[in-house]
Amino acid sequence: MASKEALKQKILANGNLPRHIAIIMDGNGRWANLRGLPRTIGHEHGVDAAKKVVRAAGAIDLPYLTLYTFSTDNWKRPKSEVSAIMKLLFETTRRELKELLENNVRLVTTGDIEGLSSNKRDVLKEAVIRTANNTGLTLNLALNYSGRVDILTAVRQIAEEAAAGKLKSDQIDEQVFAGYLQTNGLPEPDLLIRTSGERRISNFMLWQMAYTEIYVTDVLWPDFDEEDFYEAIIDFQGRERRFGQIRISSKG
Repeated sequence: MASKEALKQKILANGNLPRHIAIIMDGNGRWANLRGLPRTIGHEHGVDAAKKVVRAAGAIDLPYLTLYTFSTDNWKRPKSEVSAIMKLLFETTRRELKELLENNVRLVTTGDIEGLSSNKRDVLKEAVIRTANNTGLTLNLALNYSGRVDILTAVRQIAEEAAAGKLKSDQIDEQVFAGYLQTNGLPEPDLLIRTSGERRISNFMLWQMAYTEIYVTDVLWPDFDEEDFYEAIIDFQGRERRFGQIRISSKG
């Protein structure tokens, strides 16, 4: 694999940088199991991988990065593991706030953070407020998020406004509908990266990823680094995105 700097320069030379990259960070538990370690240690190393990717994204001036941090389905895991993940997440948010500010990163969240304990909500909300005026990378944490719930919530809100006479059925198009989603204000992902070799989207941004390019790697998330991230972007840059259209030959 080429060096991190060489890959970075190749990306910048290629142009066609994705505007928004989303990542399903998979494989923490398997990484730990392979080493005979507790799953919580895998999550700790997963945080280190996330920090590397955020820095790498900032280095190429990527506008938006979404990390699928915790899904609504993850509550089904053992309570001890969920507690450890939550503690790690919010300790990391508090600890890394200074670096986010120094690097002009704006933090936002997608998902039902009201479903979290009040002290954890407060940590997140403080970080969101304090970074709100930053103009560099927008880092979106998909936290307590479900793609299906996102769509259902939007449908309910639209139905309520229609019943109240605030919205007519012929006014509802894709753009209007997207405005009711939790990701309102964020562009749709151009590239989805999934680690650990799994080939599914796991209830993640189901509406938003209609035309997202998907990149799957066998690398487990704790081992995923800047080079792996840049390799995924270079792969994306070599693709032709047609959005349902056919390619028009230059020969006519």
